[in-house]
Amino acid sequence: MASSSALASSPFLPPLSTPNPRALSLRLPARRLPVASSAAPSGAAAAASARERRRFLERYGLNPDDFEDDAEAEPREERRRDRRNRRSGRGEAEDAPAKAAAEPRETHKMLQVLGGKVRRRKLLSPKDRNVRPMMEVVRGAAFDILQSAGGFPASLRPGRWLDLYSGTGSVGIEAMSRGCSEAHFVEMDPWVVSEVLKPNLECTGFLDVSHIHMIRVENFLANAEKSSGKYPSFDYISVTPPYLEVNYSTLLDQLARSPLVGEDCFILVEYPLKTDMAESCGSLIKVADRRFGRTNLLIYGPAWAEKKRRS
Repeated sequence: MASSSALASSPFLPPLSTPNPRALSLRLPARRLPVASSAAPSGAAAAASARERRRFLERYGLNPDDFEDDAEAEPREERRRDRRNRRSGRGEAEDAPAKAAAEPRETHKMLQVLGGKVRRRKLLSPKDRNVRPMMEVVRGAAFDILQSAGGFPASLRPGRWLDLYSGTGSVGIEAMSRGCSEAHFVEMDPWVVSEVLKPNLECTGFLDVSHIHMIRVENFLANAEKSSGKYPSFDYISVTPPYLEVNYSTLLDQLARSPLVGEDCFILVEYPLKTDMAESCGSLIKVADRRFGRTNLLIYGPAWAEKKRRS
């Protein structure tokens, strides 16, 4: 035993190899290293401290990734929480409606009257998407069809216009510009009425021959049905509702039995693709049904209008 001890301590022999700690599969539960209560280093000092800590852990065969610094624990937990919130649709998005409600609504002049007495007159419309005016190409085509079907290619037959879901009022204003004697606008948004619809009627000079009803369309139609004689009948009715907030079948049923629909009335309906629409509305038949991209335009009218349009 003495000889072997002497051999091991001999300066002419290499020292005995020690086991490599990296070769050992050491699975330890994650532990947190204590952090001094003094202020944490920053910049280059923090980077040097992190490297020194990793070398210290590797020297004892430990995985540095199993040890989390307390200074990093809170930000990591916040990042995990943010990722969970994004996946579940929560987080910052919850505050979005409150922020949107607090922001003032604004208008711009992106619309214009297409024909008639006040042709090319600019109209206000909201910048937000809560109001969706009828596209100008659709509006122009609608009035061309109405004028042709009514037997007056240059203008509309004189009469009353009812603009349901009026929003900016661009459809009813177009009608008065092209020959209608008066228009009734049904719009439930007070801000749209005061900041968009009324200014548009004032700038076109049609405010004195216009009537604004600030009420839901369904309630307006129900009131007219209950009190027959209180409301006049109309020669034209435009229906341009928010696509996702209306049942077209129910709405057309209300119109079919409504005293608001005159004997020779034309009903103009804007509706989205993949929507089943009736072939008739009361005594009125389908005069036209055209597609404009993702928007469809349907016009009901008296039987004689279809014959005039084809002739």
